[in-house]
Amino acid sequence: MKNIDFENIVLAQKLFGSQNTNLERIARALDVTINSRGSEVSVSGKPKQVDAASSLIHQLYALLKDDFRLTPPVLDAAINTIRQGHGFPLKDIFSNTILVTARNRVITPRNPTQLSYTNAIKENDVLFGIGPAGTGKTYLAMAMAVAAFTRGDVQKIILTRPAVEAGEALGFLPGDLAEKINPYLRPLYDALYDMLDFEKARAYIEQELIEIAPIAFMRGRTLNNAFIILDEAQNTTSEQMKMFLTRIGYGSKAIVTGDITQIDLPGGKRSGLVEAKKILTRIKGIGFVQFSKEDVVRHRLVSDIIDAYEKNK
Repeated sequence: MKNIDFENIVLAQKLFGSQNTNLERIARALDVTINSRGSEVSVSGKPKQVDAASSLIHQLYALLKDDFRLTPPVLDAAINTIRQGHGFPLKDIFSNTILVTARNRVITPRNPTQLSYTNAIKENDVLFGIGPAGTGKTYLAMAMAVAAFTRGDVQKIILTRPAVEAGEALGFLPGDLAEKINPYLRPLYDALYDMLDFEKARAYIEQELIEIAPIAFMRGRTLNNAFIILDEAQNTTSEQMKMFLTRIGYGSKAIVTGDITQIDLPGGKRSGLVEAKKILTRIKGIGFVQFSKEDVVRHRLVSDIIDAYEKNK
């Protein structure tokens, strides 16, 4: 058993959560028993689990002393990092603010892989983020793009995706070409509106300072002083990937994200993302970050679903 006494009862109560909900969440996840009284907690269970829970509680309290906002998703991410035994200080992860959104929400990395990813974006002109859904690949890239744009580091943000018929016939969707393609780009709009004031985002789009378009619209262009994100890149063909990468101009940064386990290309077509991973790894200035199901930051069931599908192969 370990006893922990905090000097600031107000911060302690924030850590414990309303009716000790945070402590209960930690106890369930790390298989320990946690009791609290006033500003004190006692942690009991197997020594390894007690050490992990105690370390987590100490580190979260230290973050709260720096005005950190502890939310359920952040708590889950912190628990997951401790449970995996990375030995990585939580402060090194959560103190790296990427962007403060229009709703005053702070976006930071939530695990060591996300921290490596954001650092790699800073260090490389072209970066590939590869891994399963829910690991934050696109969302963090978007946050980095918005932050660079608002600082004036780039003059434009370009967000693009392949419009691939994933079990749906694009030609039979109602509307004109723009209306047919729009559903494929909706996730990019959603992420953008989550970070910027809606009216400001719409104004940037109308002024073409932020452009959201299918990858086919990139052909024949040279993209200077731009932050460019290619999402769902596993569904690009080899030709599309080469075309996209050769659009990059001076002062630009390109982030390519995708999940090579969810390729929707018709039979016989090579994935441009799979090919790029094979042939571009040794080029200076091009980086690769690999995510795994342990890096999922969505609902806890997402990781379990990914694991179940992998075991069923």
